[in-house]
Amino acid sequence: MDILSIVTQLGSGMLVSIEIFVCTLVFSLPLGLVISFARMSKIKPLQWLAKVYISVMRGTPLMLQLMVVYFGPYYLFGVRISTAYRMIAVMIGFAINYAAYFAEIYRGGIESMPVGQYEAAKLLGYSRVQTFFHIIFPQVVKRILPSVTNEVITLVKDTSLAFVLAVAEMFTIAKQMAASQTTMVPFVAAAVFYYVFNLIVAVGMEKLESKLNYYR
Repeated sequence: MDILSIVTQLGSGMLVSIEIFVCTLVFSLPLGLVISFARMSKIKPLQWLAKVYISVMRGTPLMLQLMVVYFGPYYLFGVRISTAYRMIAVMIGFAINYAAYFAEIYRGGIESMPVGQYEAAKLLGYSRVQTFFHIIFPQVVKRILPSVTNEVITLVKDTSLAFVLAVAEMFTIAKQMAASQTTMVPFVAAAVFYYVFNLIVAVGMEKLESKLNYYR
């Protein structure tokens, strides 16, 4: 098998990996913010519910969570599972897992803000919602960006876990090719793909961080 054929086949798997990556960020980032609000809520049942959710999501393997999301509907409710549900289950599993990590990152950033800023905004006539979204949140984003970048880079590599639900992302295709051709070349090519993907993400996040650095 020549290099061009390997790259072509891995490229199709890379598109699936990118789809998982993008959809996870689209859903987990806002969901994480909602969970962080619940975690900081003064309503005790809501606060404890968020704590338990975060603890379970961070304390159990993502691979196991994917299997629960996929097989759960059948074993719990007797719902028949279709092949098309595999990709949906992957998206749900990744989103709820990463939302827990982003929730704690958001919480750390929000709680690090000086109380004086809330008081000053109140004196200027800002509502709590206006204060958060116009004054606090932009500063929080700047503070948490390095931590978010680490999670985003980890997400790129974690997309390979979709293989547990037989979703043909890049790593799965590389394994199939390596097994059928008894060669390590597909794995080397996949490593290059992952590295380039991560490099693009890291550079993009670094540029965003520089853009948000108001002190320069």
